[in-house]
Amino acid sequence: MAANFTELKKHLYRRLKYRLLRPKPPALSEPFSGPVVVVGSAPVSHKPADFDETFRVITINGSQVVTKAWGVETPDVALVQFNQIEGTNTNAVEVRRVLNGERAKMLYILLWRDGRKRLEDGLKAFNYRYDNLEIVDRYRRMALLDRVGGMQCSELGADDKCSNGINAVLFALHNGASAVIITGINPDSGGHIYNQENLARLHIRKDREILLRLIERGYPVFTADPAVAQSLGLPLWEGKARARQISEAHARAARSVSKPAGVLNPSLG
Repeated sequence: MAANFTELKKHLYRRLKYRLLRPKPPALSEPFSGPVVVVGSAPVSHKPADFDETFRVITINGSQVVTKAWGVETPDVALVQFNQIEGTNTNAVEVRRVLNGERAKMLYILLWRDGRKRLEDGLKAFNYRYDNLEIVDRYRRMALLDRVGGMQCSELGADDKCSNGINAVLFALHNGASAVIITGINPDSGGHIYNQENLARLHIRKDREILLRLIERGYPVFTADPAVAQSLGLPLWEGKARARQISEAHARAARSVSKPAGVLNPSLG
C-alpha cells in the first residue's frame, strides 16, 4: 500500500510539473529532410535497402559500433543515457569501451543531473567527441511521447517508459524525418551487439505499445529487420520506391476514414 501511495505521489508531482513547465521536445537547428535510420544495440541488425548519403543516422548508446561497420564514421545524432558516462555496471563499461575515440555530430545526453562541466570531463575520459552537446531532461523526453505519440507517461519505472531507441524514433519523427527505419531494435530480443553478456532488455511492453501506436497514427515507421516485421507487424523497409507505395496507400486510407490532421504523408524523395 505504501509503495502504491509513493508511486501515486510521484505520478501526480510529475504530471503537475510537466504541465507547469510545458517542455518542448529536443529539436535540431536544421530538421531532417529525408529518411532517418535509428540504430539500436540488439544483437541482430541490418543496413537498410538503398542506404546512401541521403539517409541520416541516429545511434543509441553503443550502437555506433554497428554504423561504423557500415562505413558511417560519425552519426548525425547520438543519444546516450546518463549512466553510460560514469556507470560501473557491465553495460556502461562496455558502452564506453566501444565509444572510446569516436565522435557524433549532435550528442544528446539523457537525464544527466550533475552539471555540464562534469559531463564534459566524463566524455573526455573516454575520448568521445562531438560537434554539439545537449542535455535532455525527463520532461523534454516525456514531451516527445506526448507530442508525437499522443501518449502521456510519468516514467515511474522500466515498464512505464519506452527505451531510448523508441525515444530516438519519436525524435526523428518530431524533427521532420520523411521515413524512420529502425534496426537493432527488437522488443523480443535480449543482449547487445557490443558484448556477449546477453543482458536482459527492459521496456519491452512499452516499446511494443508505442511502435504499434505510431503505425496506427499513420507515421512512416519501418523496420529493416525481418524478424521484427514478423513479430510486431511493422512494415519491412524494402527501399524508397516500396516505402513510397506504402505511404501513398496509408494516405489514401487516411483520407477515406477522415483521420485527424497531423498524420504524416511524407515525400520520400
